[in-house]
Amino acid sequence: MGRKNTRNTKGRIVSAAWKLFYEQGYDNTTVDEIIEQSQTSKGSFYHYFEGKDALLSSLSYLFDEKYEQLMSTLDPEMDSLDKLYYLNRELFTMIENSISLDLLARLYSTQLVTSGEKHLLDHNRLYYRLLRRIVSEGKDKGQLREDLSVNEMVKLYALCERALLYDWCICNGEYSLRDYAAAVLPMFLGSLRAR
Repeated sequence: MGRKNTRNTKGRIVSAAWKLFYEQGYDNTTVDEIIEQSQTSKGSFYHYFEGKDALLSSLSYLFDEKYEQLMSTLDPEMDSLDKLYYLNRELFTMIENSISLDLLARLYSTQLVTSGEKHLLDHNRLYYRLLRRIVSEGKDKGQLREDLSVNEMVKLYALCERALLYDWCICNGEYSLRDYAAAVLPMFLGSLRAR
């Protein structure tokens, strides 16, 4: 019970912060506004985060929440690569519609210079667990190549996703992230399909 309440409190803080960041901008959002929006306390906020800057790395938590919602919508009969394309399309749609380009760029820049934990690379995240499950199922069904390990395929997929996000950021969002990914991911990942 305690773990669920902990997750709910942290999740409320993260969700409130990103909602405010999107609506008001990162620089115009205060910790007090995040606390008020999340209906938590200052003590709870500082229990989980050292300050507003620490919330930048929590974007991966928001992405994982989206993946958790999407898990129940996956068609079990869908091909494993099609499942990955579906997850990507839905996540990138969410990013385009609710995460500001500036915040995404800040997240990437913090992950490049941080000497501590790199949240985007945390293999215990729901994101990586879900990817490993889908790839494992694809290998078991003979849909994916046998000569590459599950971890190698997951790393390749995550690398492609990060590259697309990074490029979108440095191009200032001048194209549709979702549409571009839908066009190029099959080119990058099609070679994973079993022959």
